[in-house]
Amino acid sequence: MFVDSHCHLDFPELSQDLDNILDKMKQNNVGRALCVSVNLPDWPRIIGLIEKYPHLLGSVGVHPDYEDTPEPTVDMLCEHARHPKIVAIGETGLDYYRLSEPLDWQRARFRVHIKAAVQSGLPLIIHTRSSAEDTIQIMKEEGANRCGGVMHCFTETWEVAQAALEQDFYISLSGIVTFKNAHQLHEVAQKLPLERLLIETDSPYLAPVPFRGKLNDPSKVIHVAEKIADLRGVTLKEIEQASTDNFFRLFQKAKP
Repeated sequence: MFVDSHCHLDFPELSQDLDNILDKMKQNNVGRALCVSVNLPDWPRIIGLIEKYPHLLGSVGVHPDYEDTPEPTVDMLCEHARHPKIVAIGETGLDYYRLSEPLDWQRARFRVHIKAAVQSGLPLIIHTRSSAEDTIQIMKEEGANRCGGVMHCFTETWEVAQAALEQDFYISLSGIVTFKNAHQLHEVAQKLPLERLLIETDSPYLAPVPFRGKLNDPSKVIHVAEKIADLRGVTLKEIEQASTDNFFRLFQKAKP
């Protein structure tokens, strides 16, 4: 089966059509999906989903784009992480694209998440945009290699990917890899060790070709896998097997 390692099924764009989406996932052999937290006030929506559907899993964390939202503490994140179907801390990280300095609060929040991941023993889901140098630096300073995790929806250079791999992180590729002009990402897809690859949709965003510009959902993760297989010159089955094995190796609590 395929696994969508990062989606937002609790977002209104998808939750209002959930039965249809779950049916499409089944038709496309997408057997698991990780519903990723972006802020704490909405976190109960994720709990509602993962407690209702056996094949859905969740995380707990606060996205760096959410400025005016309750700040998490290490103890709070660790407490929420005790839920049996919460398999990761995040998404967290840095995003200098939408917001401008001073962003000390964003960097402090990132450090809190790393500490919580280390303390809870769960992997970290990292978002980085226009902030790769600081992201890698803080990972090193806080010892993120002690918890490991994934650089989700990766869009950086091969050099940044290598720095993340050295920190014991996986690289997750989204529908962006199917875009014609994503040459930098195509290089990453070709060079990345297969045992460090994850696939995702980041739905409802970033629908892969041939659905670009339309609403995305986890059933479309197969198109990400197809493009990676094409770029690497391997079979779709190889990408399916490797990415699924990698998911369960990283997210230990997700194992059946």
